[in-house]
Amino acid sequence: MSKAQSSPDKLTTVRIVRKKAKAERIVCLTAYDYPSARILDEAGVDLILVGDSAANVIYGMPTTLTIGMDEMVYHTRAVAAGVTRALLVADMPFLSYQVSVEQAVANAGRFLQAGAEAVKVEGAGPIVPAIKRLVELGIPVMGHLGLTPQSVHKLGGYRLQARKAEDQERLVADARALAEAGCFSLVLEKVPAEVAKRVSAELPIPTIGIGAGPDCDGQVLVLHDMLGMFDTPPLKFVKQYAQLAGDIRKAVTAYAEEVRSGKFPDEDHTFHTDRQGQG
Repeated sequence: MSKAQSSPDKLTTVRIVRKKAKAERIVCLTAYDYPSARILDEAGVDLILVGDSAANVIYGMPTTLTIGMDEMVYHTRAVAAGVTRALLVADMPFLSYQVSVEQAVANAGRFLQAGAEAVKVEGAGPIVPAIKRLVELGIPVMGHLGLTPQSVHKLGGYRLQARKAEDQERLVADARALAEAGCFSLVLEKVPAEVAKRVSAELPIPTIGIGAGPDCDGQVLVLHDMLGMFDTPPLKFVKQYAQLAGDIRKAVTAYAEEVRSGKFPDEDHTFHTDRQGQG
């Protein structure tokens, strides 16, 4: 049994669901590598998501549609190495679960073999059979409704979803269907706060909001967004808790100046032979 599995503080899908009953807010962030995952885990984050947002913040792509299973499994394995306490969820990328139930099972299995403890899928309707089968086989599933980035072209961009009454009723119905299919939690992205509040009140499983107001059972942000790793203005629903882009640029500029001037490396960062008594 691994250290993570044996830890009394280890969060599981069962414990995440229980947090809703206890009115304990769930803290979720994305991670894509070992050092970030370790920091998040040590800071007490409850749920770490290896998001397909890696396509945007790691690979510089305009949408999440370009990232595939191999890249996502690679990042999942790296993140898993740094996680002891948090529940680790991996995003299933575009076309890794929509084609067939059998393909969804095989790809979800790859994520669990890489260290994930659950997978996340977008949408409802046609993918409900895949969710049911995954849950039947013991693979926990997190749902995702509202703005679903893998459907960006169908949605006409990254717009606020469920504005109209009929769209709101459809979202509520889809949320119920996902809960009935066995999802242990549900991400609600970029929907009106009133709609997210209703869904959160009606579902027995926790909701994790991103741009969905304060009444969800938890919140998630993309790590690079909340750390201010880019100079572009943040989205409305993103609060930046640091502005690291400027700090990193300043540090690299100082390093470059010291290398060019010969100031680095200095004596404190230099080795000598034993003859000179420096080891």
